[in-house]
Amino acid sequence: MKNPGVESGGGNVPAVPVVAAPRRDGFRLRGLATTRLEAFVDAAFAFAVTLLVISIDAIPETIADLLQALKGVPAFGVSFVMIAMFWAAHARWSCRYGLDDTPTTLLSLALVFLTLVYVYPLKITFGVFFFWATGGWLAPPLTEIRGGDDIQIMFIVYGTAFVSLSACLCGLYVHAWRERVRLELDTCERAVTFSELTLYLWFMLVGLVSVATAAVLLGRPSGLITSLPGMMYAFLGLSGVAEWLGRRIARSREAEELVGAGS
Repeated sequence: MKNPGVESGGGNVPAVPVVAAPRRDGFRLRGLATTRLEAFVDAAFAFAVTLLVISIDAIPETIADLLQALKGVPAFGVSFVMIAMFWAAHARWSCRYGLDDTPTTLLSLALVFLTLVYVYPLKITFGVFFFWATGGWLAPPLTEIRGGDDIQIMFIVYGTAFVSLSACLCGLYVHAWRERVRLELDTCERAVTFSELTLYLWFMLVGLVSVATAAVLLGRPSGLITSLPGMMYAFLGLSGVAEWLGRRIARSREAEELVGAGS
């Protein structure tokens, strides 16, 4: 059962005027009550974080072992933030739209599956980064790294996972955009929906460029260029531009629809 403003039977058609739904950041929240699907997604993300914590050989038995284990905290911290980012994105989407249909279920389950696959590549990638950044002071997550090709394979695996997770979130916003009439999204909500869609398309593009760069560098001599696929993710900082562009496109489409309805 969803919030009082949205009925979850059939196709999530509003049972009472959507204006009765509470607002957050200008967006009417249609899915405040937690469904079984959302509870499962939350539990799966919590389990993914647990995998990050327990992915060590053994519980430390000496102070030296404890200090060695603590060297993995930076990689764990960044990995935790990344997983939390995707969890928060799904939770925000669920609160905004309150959809509980087949596309929502399939995309949410795909997100859970990919997150659990994503855990180890995520921790390994950031573990290698901190090992490199500290000149070897922080222990590497792998016992052996054989040259630049191993680094490129790592970037390819990580990038594929990142693109796949972003594609799931993009798919959820595409679904919400298609249901915008039944959800009674106003002009502002439509602009936000399309801007979020554009944001995850940008995430996918950056990840694909990183994967392609890593594939091109396979077999090349090691050097500073080895880290180039990782540097590609700096372009995620331009996500604000992608969101702005998405809002402009959404408002343009809204204007076209109004003109078409009036003619």
